[in-house]
Amino acid sequence: MKKVQGNKNIQIVTKIMEANDRIADENRQRFAEHGLFVVDIMGSPGSGKTSLLETTIPNLLKKQLKVGVIVGDIMTTNDAERISVFSIPVIQIMTESFGGACHLNASMIRQALDQLNLEDMDILFIENVGNLVCPAEFDIGHNERVVLISVTEGEDKPAKYPLAFRIADLVILTKTDLLPYLDFDINIFYKNLKWVNPKTQVFDLSAKKEKNLQNWINWLEQKIKKTGDR
Repeated sequence: MKKVQGNKNIQIVTKIMEANDRIADENRQRFAEHGLFVVDIMGSPGSGKTSLLETTIPNLLKKQLKVGVIVGDIMTTNDAERISVFSIPVIQIMTESFGGACHLNASMIRQALDQLNLEDMDILFIENVGNLVCPAEFDIGHNERVVLISVTEGEDKPAKYPLAFRIADLVILTKTDLLPYLDFDINIFYKNLKWVNPKTQVFDLSAKKEKNLQNWINWLEQKIKKTGDR
């Protein structure tokens, strides 16, 4: 096996990231041409990403908004099947086909876009692969990044995985209906989050109980309108 020098590794990684950023910019321009608001949803497996979409989508459809979804997973189409019941455009990306990557990248999104009619959408949700590490490193051309963390994961996650929370435009604390049954100190959570990203906005909600969901819906509506008016 040939040994690769450290500086060569750095050059290779730099080229990969530069290529990804170039394609992400192309994706972003493509979205802008259609006045499309795009949300990259990140979070650990089980943080409630798909459940949040299941609750959010019908609320947006009631407002005559056109919704599309791209779902990223290493394997299975389970989450995409859950979303497909709303009869909206859904594309499943299984990263097993790309070597089992633990994140989506701009090139994967570009390929998925060729299967969607962007002109017939107001908002596109991109549910990233369940992971708080790798997805944070890859720009995919989104307008906003939303990071989910459930109360079952512990209040220390912003401190443990700072990059994901540092780049978040919005953080959603999910499964708050379980707070009475857990040893989760919400004040410590906010302290950790403020230390990492003092400016980010935070919503606490329960998708299952639809508790405090309206703040999230209002936020989306404002972003959709602002993007469409450009």
